[in-house]
Amino acid sequence: MPEDLTQATAAPFLPFALPDIDEAEIDAVVACLRSGWVTTGPATRQFEQDFNTYLGGGLQAIAVNSATAGLHLALESLGIGPGDDVIVPTLTFTATAEVVRYLGARPVFVDVEPDRMTLSVDAVEAALTPHTRAIVPVHYAGLACDMDALLALARRRGLRVVEDAAHAFPTRYKGRLIGTLDSDITVFSFYANKTMTTGEGGMVVTRDPGLAQRVRVMRLHGISQDAFDRYVSHKPAWYYEVVAAGFKYNLTDIASAIGIQQLRKIDRFAARRACLAQRYHDALAGLPLRLPALPDSASTHAWHLYVVRLTPEARLGRDALIAELAHRGIGTSVHFIPLHRQPFWRDAYDLSPARFPVAEACYHGMLTLPLYTKMSDADQDRVIGHLAELLA
Repeated sequence: MPEDLTQATAAPFLPFALPDIDEAEIDAVVACLRSGWVTTGPATRQFEQDFNTYLGGGLQAIAVNSATAGLHLALESLGIGPGDDVIVPTLTFTATAEVVRYLGARPVFVDVEPDRMTLSVDAVEAALTPHTRAIVPVHYAGLACDMDALLALARRRGLRVVEDAAHAFPTRYKGRLIGTLDSDITVFSFYANKTMTTGEGGMVVTRDPGLAQRVRVMRLHGISQDAFDRYVSHKPAWYYEVVAAGFKYNLTDIASAIGIQQLRKIDRFAARRACLAQRYHDALAGLPLRLPALPDSASTHAWHLYVVRLTPEARLGRDALIAELAHRGIGTSVHFIPLHRQPFWRDAYDLSPARFPVAEACYHGMLTLPLYTKMSDADQDRVIGHLAELLA
């Protein structure tokens, strides 16, 4: 049970996530500031090109100021609007659903699979209506959804697919990086706790040049000409046309300068996350915990999050365990409080827990353990030791 408070607080606090920033990123930001170009410009273009190269070419990558903005632009480019239904999982962050509302469409919430906690294909099929236009699968915690089945369903029913890959860089699905599959658009996040960061930021990726052009126009006020081109031109280039009522979703060069450096480290980051996840898997196997699902041999997990679920044999409930770990200097979180439990979505769409039995069961026992690239083996051993003491 609880340690003496002086002992519990003696060790440094371990957060559940921490960005991995070093002198390369700092130097890149300083160089950007000294260049005089701090908004969307040459660094953002390089970041987009580098990201596209990493994914393997044949794609177009458009940097935006958040994954939320990217999801909004993605659905807007597909013509989603009033009268349309868009399917989203209940076990996700609110952004996945709120962008549907931005466009006047209706989010349709469905349950998840019990093992990987990603969108249930059976639940999607059961939720289809004549108004369904799109599906937004979420690659939960860094593990890909059953994309073969989802894409096959989408093709049969003439639906568009926008992948919410906020957790999934660089996840592979059956040998292919997420972002290179046959969906319409994929959206990544570079928020502070993600597998790489720009502070705030995201990337929209598509093979369709028409969709890419629409996203580019709409990310900056619906202006027909790139502001960067206008401002660096040595000839008069003041004229532009507003061709749509767009948004202010562009990524700054300051953020892109960080992203360029982070992208160069992503394989090392991914390897460290995989190592930490395996250490958790090995050490926690005997505790009353349901451990995260593992990918098949042809796929990989980005390990953005390491989410465990308490089994009925656990001596403490989830909330009590979180409190005890915090007392001992260990930060955890819950991903996520399902949207059917959030007051706005619950009340607006008359959602009840009984409609989402899998997500509901997952929620009651889940917690996210610390996992980040700066985490040492000794840090992780602290987490493991306290879990064993509290649960065994």
